[in-house]
Amino acid sequence: MRILSMLVDREICVGDLAIALDMNESAVSHQLRTLCAIRLVSFRKQGRHVFYRLQDHHVLTFYQAIFEHLDETTA
Repeated sequence: MRILSMLVDREICVGDLAIALDMNESAVSHQLRTLCAIRLVSFRKQGRHVFYRLQDHHVLTFYQAIFEHLDETTA
């Protein structure tokens, strides 16, 4: 969920995600491969960098529904 929340507004490279999440790049890459495999995120390569983004607007809707549900359960 932390990775998805960072991808809501923009695409981000693995290195920047790792720094923001205080994780190593290998761990972030592993999570992103899983998210790609289930088609929640997609990626593009630019030189040596790989940029990830939410797959499409359906994923954003899905994310927002989960976020709202979690917010309701903690209130």
